[in-house]
Amino acid sequence: MLPLVLIFGALVPAAAPFYHFIQQRAGHHLADLVLAHLPAHDVASPIFFLMYGSCIAAVAWLLGRPQLLVRGVWAYLFLQLLRMATIWVLPLEPPLGILPFPDPFTEHLFHASTAVPITKDLFFSGHTATVVLLALAVRGRWWRGVLAAAAATIGVLVLVQHVHYVYDVLGAPLFAWLAYWLAGRIWPTAPA
Repeated sequence: MLPLVLIFGALVPAAAPFYHFIQQRAGHHLADLVLAHLPAHDVASPIFFLMYGSCIAAVAWLLGRPQLLVRGVWAYLFLQLLRMATIWVLPLEPPLGILPFPDPFTEHLFHASTAVPITKDLFFSGHTATVVLLALAVRGRWWRGVLAAAAATIGVLVLVQHVHYVYDVLGAPLFAWLAYWLAGRIWPTAPA
């Protein structure tokens, strides 16, 4: 499947140097009134549970629907490319009070092992956008509702953890939709 070849043959090898570069460059702090009034708490475990639980459930559902699965994989490729582009264009410093949480999966796949956690991969929230993308990929009101609720909860939790600005979370659904729309131009499926 071509999008998997592109993800693992091109995107993954390019990701580690890219994220190391963005971690080293100077960025800007953004004013965020919500984070200024929201105490930081370590909620990494619920974030991981919701994120990877959503991924496992949605991919298991999509495995029985190959047309939708292929479009979803294309969309994930586009989502990662869009995220790298926005991070490149908008150099940001992490929010004040950040409680970094190295994600073992993304650290291994996209960041490669490093002593310094990647904290400047900010606009837009990849965890939130990924689950929104899954909600777009599946069919059925129940599935979409559950995944949309998980995405919203993850969005709130990454703010509680102070690993993203509110702008990062609010931008995530827009970019997830754009990635899914772009994937539909390459791999059209039946309407939702």
